[in-house]
Amino acid sequence: MSDSKPLVSVLVTAYNRERFIADAIESVLSQTFRDFELLVVDDHSSDGTVQIARAFERHDRRVRVVVNARNLGQFANRNHSAGLARGSFLKYHDSDDVMYPHCLETMVSMLQAYPDAAFGLSNGVAWPGGPCPMLLTPRMAYQREYLGQGLFMCGPSGALFRAEAFRRLGGFEDVGVPSDYVFWVRACRQVSVVLFPADLFWYREHSGQELRSQRAEREYLQVTRIAWDALGESDCPLSPDERDQARRNTLYALFKMVYADCRGRQFVRAARRLQESGVSVGEWIRWLRPSRRDAFAGSPAQCA
Repeated sequence: MSDSKPLVSVLVTAYNRERFIADAIESVLSQTFRDFELLVVDDHSSDGTVQIARAFERHDRRVRVVVNARNLGQFANRNHSAGLARGSFLKYHDSDDVMYPHCLETMVSMLQAYPDAAFGLSNGVAWPGGPCPMLLTPRMAYQREYLGQGLFMCGPSGALFRAEAFRRLGGFEDVGVPSDYVFWVRACRQVSVVLFPADLFWYREHSGQELRSQRAEREYLQVTRIAWDALGESDCPLSPDERDQARRNTLYALFKMVYADCRGRQFVRAARRLQESGVSVGEWIRWLRPSRRDAFAGSPAQCA
């Protein structure tokens, strides 16, 4: 490992990923952008994940492997890995995903072009409203999330962070699987974000993903409450009229999920969803209306 600091720290947090870790690491080492360190932080795996990662470490000076003495959990380990990083930019890369060769080059060049942006986001599909890179102010980010087609559904592997900004924002608040959603809700009302193109990495779907667990399903019931409470914060960047429509959209989406639960005879889940939302009877009466969303909300085309 060179003593000079790399521009980017690629952070691979891993737990029992021996089936996929080699593909994940190889995809990072095949990047056209070369100024990076690859930090693999294993969360006390019980399979062969560490041995596979160590083999790469022996053959490439950019690779550094750290093994936790105990299991921290997904987002605590993400914060831990950020604390070990030396780069000016942080790029999370999930240990079961594949990064396309142009990923880092695209993300780094676009984030560097927008010094006012704290981080950038890529999604699996193209962003509506214009070509990328696309700079969003806090108000535009909230418009896109609450009044448009959404923004906060991105996972950490779709982001590139300025390390200083990520740490200043406090990293991920660990509330389980929806911790990334909580971060976007909090961060995007404070800082600007730049949108990257799609098709920068392959998001692998498989039965062993944590988000497919029953625990994740329970934890995701928090999301409506988080979204709802954010609209009541004093620094919410939406206008009063936009907040009203955002509340209608949020509550109508909750209504549809509860209705679907009941149609599927999942009455316990429906009750939990209502309870976790924290929405009062009075708020239901006041705000339950059909949603109205604009695909171009939060885009430069709309704001021009």
